[in-house]
Amino acid sequence: MRLLNTSLAAVTIALSVSVVIAQTPPAAEQGSVAVKDGGIFVKGWTGKVDATPENTGLALNNAKLTEEAGALHVQTGPAVTYWNPANKATGNYTVKGTFTESNYMGLNDHPHPYGIVIAGNDLGTDHQSLLYCAAYGNGTYIVRGFGPEPFRMGDRRPEANAAVHKAAGKGSSVTQEIAMSVSADKVSCAINGTVVASYDKAQVVAPGKLKSTDGVYGIRFAHNTEAVVTGFGVSKQ
Repeated sequence: MRLLNTSLAAVTIALSVSVVIAQTPPAAEQGSVAVKDGGIFVKGWTGKVDATPENTGLALNNAKLTEEAGALHVQTGPAVTYWNPANKATGNYTVKGTFTESNYMGLNDHPHPYGIVIAGNDLGTDHQSLLYCAAYGNGTYIVRGFGPEPFRMGDRRPEANAAVHKAAGKGSSVTQEIAMSVSADKVSCAINGTVVASYDKAQVVAPGKLKSTDGVYGIRFAHNTEAVVTGFGVSKQ
């Protein structure tokens, strides 16, 4: 009888733990926290907040974009894409920037990504299309886009790669150089000098994905994330 009671108690505890785990929302469902005194304070730039559950009730002014000595400082808030409509790239080109997250996971309890946007068309509208490559401070990356619905490239998200730098721990600093390139027949992403993903143009310029690889370029940040971007710009290939 004592053995039976012990077994029943163990089952009861296991079921209770299972219920608690099932009722605990995953980290990805954390809501965005509005940035105080947010807005865009860089001349010529604008942006668009993702229409996601995390961003419910928040707007562009609940994130913040500033510039100092040529460096772009972003703090989110809602997940957001920023761009200057004058920044357009056509043909074969590379857009790159260096992202420094000086306080890793300072605004969240799990890694959030940031990266480069290319091929933006109809940005800010319900028909926008774009592609981005973003890095996490835990050694992983993603390549995703809007066309206008979200789509992802590759089978997994995020995906680990030794080229992506890992932060030493929460609160430490981590830096990623991210570049997206378009050639005659390929679209690729390089992180810290290593190509981590490459696709045929036909894979990305397709119904429900990109309208063209020509378009506006910019930067993108997930919600509750802060980093500084330096060396941002485009070069022709």
